[in-house]
Amino acid sequence: MHPRISVSAICTRNWTLDEDLAFYAGAGITNVGLSWAKLDAHSVADAFARVSDAGLRVTNVLALAGHVLDDPASWPAARGRIDGAIEAAAATSAPCVVVTSGRPGALAWDAAADAFTAVMEPCATLARASGVRLALEHTNSLRVDLSFVHTLRDALDLASRLDMGVCMECNTCWMERGVERTIAENVDRLALVQVSDFVVGTFATPDRVIPGDGDIPLERLLRAVVDAGYAGVFDLEVIGPRIDAEGYEVAIPRGVAATERLLEAVGVTA
Repeated sequence: MHPRISVSAICTRNWTLDEDLAFYAGAGITNVGLSWAKLDAHSVADAFARVSDAGLRVTNVLALAGHVLDDPASWPAARGRIDGAIEAAAATSAPCVVVTSGRPGALAWDAAADAFTAVMEPCATLARASGVRLALEHTNSLRVDLSFVHTLRDALDLASRLDMGVCMECNTCWMERGVERTIAENVDRLALVQVSDFVVGTFATPDRVIPGDGDIPLERLLRAVVDAGYAGVFDLEVIGPRIDAEGYEVAIPRGVAATERLLEAVGVTA
C-alpha cells in the first residue's frame, strides 16, 4: 500500500472494529485512520491490543464532536471523547487526532469560535504533552450538527487560536475562492488531507463516491497541496449510500487504487 495513503474507519461505517481488522488483513490495507467510536465500543486496552496485533500503521484518530457550544453542560463529555482519542493516538503512534467544532446552538459564528476555544484548550494542552497534534476538520454546511466551520479558510483561522492543525476535507473545500492560495499560505498547518469525490446533483450528505467517480477536480486540488510542500498522508474517507450499496470489500480497494493513481499523476512516488 502506498505509504502516503490511509483508509479511514469511517469508510466502513456499519462495521465493527473486529470486522475492520479482518477486512484490512484480507485486502492488504496497512495504513488506517481509526474511529474513536469504534475503539470505545471495546475496553480501550483491548482495542489498542487488537490494533497493535494487526500490525497496522495508524495515521489519525477521528473523534467527532457531540457537544453543543452554547451548552457548557455538554462540554465535559466532549472533552472526555477527545482525551480518549488523544490517548488512542499516543498509544498507536498516530500523529494526529481529527475533531469537529461542535454544534453552535444559538451562538453566532464569533461567539461559537470563543466557545470552541474554551472547550478545546485543555484538550490541546493534553495533545501537546502527548506528542499528538489536534486537527480541526471543516464540514459540509448541511452538517451543523457537527460543526459551524464550513470552509478551509475558517478552519485555519480558528485552529490558529490554539496552534492546532487542520484536516483539509477535499469534498468540502474544492470550490472555495482562492483555495490554492489558501493551501500555499497555510500548508504547515495541514495535518491531514481527506480524499473523496462528489457527484454534482447530490442533495444529501454524506453521499460521497470513489475518487474519479464524481465531479471534483481532484488532480488540480491535490497538485496544489503537493506543490505547496505538504508531506503528510492522504486519507481516503468515502461514506454514504453509494459506498454501502457497492459493498466495502469492493469500494474501498477501488478507492485506494484510484487515490494511488491520483498521487502518481501529481508526482507523489511511494
